[in-house]
Amino acid sequence: MVKVKICGITNLEDALACVFYGADAVGFVFYKGSPRYIRPEKARRISAILPKKIKKVGVFFNAPAAYIKKASSLCKLDMLQFHGEEPDKFCRIFRKEKVVKAFRVKAALDKEGMNAYKVYAFLFDTFDKALPGGTGKKFNWKIFRQAGRIKHPFFLSGGLTPGNVARAIRTIKPDWVDASSSLECAPGKKDHSRIKKFIKAAKGA
Repeated sequence: MVKVKICGITNLEDALACVFYGADAVGFVFYKGSPRYIRPEKARRISAILPKKIKKVGVFFNAPAAYIKKASSLCKLDMLQFHGEEPDKFCRIFRKEKVVKAFRVKAALDKEGMNAYKVYAFLFDTFDKALPGGTGKKFNWKIFRQAGRIKHPFFLSGGLTPGNVARAIRTIKPDWVDASSSLECAPGKKDHSRIKKFIKAAKGA
């Protein structure tokens, strides 16, 4: 069964709703340019209350290694998600956590570029020159057919909603699905009914 990550968590109420409705992971955005930015100290307080089975993911964009290590230690992160231009050499600095390298998709998958990374998983999100992630926009899923089988665990993101996530899972067969802005009632604040519907649709696919 596909696993579900709900990203852009900024408060305890939303985090607990994710747990209650069956999410496998929650994501904290540690990029100050995002409307879903959360301070590591606040994320730590939320993380401390979550069950151990819930994976805690830190999302970073071209952040210094020292900042990433501090946030990871403070929040006891299980995964580090890199959305910038971090090279494979940089990713290999982090040995304790599983690294997820994000690729922002335009017209095709950059398989050559992907294969340069020796990381735990890839994440595919929609390219937007103004935003490094959390666009809420869907890209053309047909490119997965053109690219052939991906032999690496991967997260599918970008415009996933309660209405299309089951079709996405059946079509693309990702290991994880990841949603954020499509489940909000305002930037940084989740709609709990959408969380429920999204997880139910994903788990039932």
